[in-house]
Amino acid sequence: MAHFMFATGIENSYPTIEWKGKTIRQDEMEKTKHYDRWRDDFRLLDELGIRYLRYGPPYFAAHTGAGQYEWDFADETFRALEEQGITVIADLCHFGVPNWIGDFQNTDWPHLFAEYAKAFAERFHWVRFYTPINEIFIAATFSAQFGWWNERLKSDRAFVTALKNLCQANVLAMHAILEVRSDAIFIQSESTQYFHPERPDCESHARRFNEKRFLSLDLTYGHHLNATVYEYLLDNGMTRDEYHWFLQHHLKNRCVMGNDYYATNENLVHADGSISLSGEIFGYYPITHQYFARYCLPVMHTETNYDDPDAVNWLYKEWANVHRLKQDGVPIIGFTWYSLQDQVDWDTGLREDNGRVSPLGLCDLDRNIRSVGYAYKKLIHQWHDILPTESTVLSICP
Repeated sequence: MAHFMFATGIENSYPTIEWKGKTIRQDEMEKTKHYDRWRDDFRLLDELGIRYLRYGPPYFAAHTGAGQYEWDFADETFRALEEQGITVIADLCHFGVPNWIGDFQNTDWPHLFAEYAKAFAERFHWVRFYTPINEIFIAATFSAQFGWWNERLKSDRAFVTALKNLCQANVLAMHAILEVRSDAIFIQSESTQYFHPERPDCESHARRFNEKRFLSLDLTYGHHLNATVYEYLLDNGMTRDEYHWFLQHHLKNRCVMGNDYYATNENLVHADGSISLSGEIFGYYPITHQYFARYCLPVMHTETNYDDPDAVNWLYKEWANVHRLKQDGVPIIGFTWYSLQDQVDWDTGLREDNGRVSPLGLCDLDRNIRSVGYAYKKLIHQWHDILPTESTVLSICP
């Protein structure tokens, strides 16, 4: 019997930021000492009973030039995971690009990234599951709308350019991987958002935000846009031909809609069009239902976490939402606590290099298992063979 995909991840964010007058790279693998302690991290997977891992090499260091790759670290780590029997969901691009590429405004990057994805698939042919690009909506928003990361721009035109390039790179990478591994399945990890109007006069602003939140998946899956969103894209630099390219080249039939939910995913929209965090109002179940109704794809909960001391309660609450979705007919195939270790500087969204530890992991940075780690281990033991799912994915993605 196939098992439900209980997963974790090893955070491999690496955006560039401006910090104290210098441009630096926020390499989360370095901050969490994974480069030195990856053997300990992989050992913890066995200790926790976790057989599925969202994981990838540091793209900024592995892709050293056009057609040039440095695989030493990936060779060592992926060989160990293969020998350990871990099913990897390969995370190929996580919030940043190599220095020589520049940033997400570079229109040459999608084809360069597809070449990288194909080279990775050829080298690590045993890997079947992929997240080519992590959280496209967040990467484009933080880099080109909020001015926090990478190109650090703040405009709709910059956002649309970043979004377009990220989505095209994502789709081209899927095609490239399928040339090598024809049975590959793509689990897109995307942030699921909702925007609540603070007052009746905020309704129109909230509606635009709630249409815009789908854009990365709409383009990736070739979903026909409504007139308002289509005009927004055209007004900010996308051409009709570029839009139709996504309608003609999507690979929706090879995809699982991976979605992420945190307490920060819901926002209040104010009368001036600004937003602020609202905390959890709807929660994972109703928001995921909205996305599922739109795309009709199998679903995987690909990220969630919460600070100690409330992490265990959050774990059980999220799992209850996942289980209820499954019972109500949504083909949900997996659940992920993200990440394996605590994270560093996520209290500022990686905008600052303070070295502050966020206690969000199944384990702390000394590699001691947290209470939520033991709770997750128990949950996996109790439920792993109750909800068979891989056969469902195979039937949906022939």
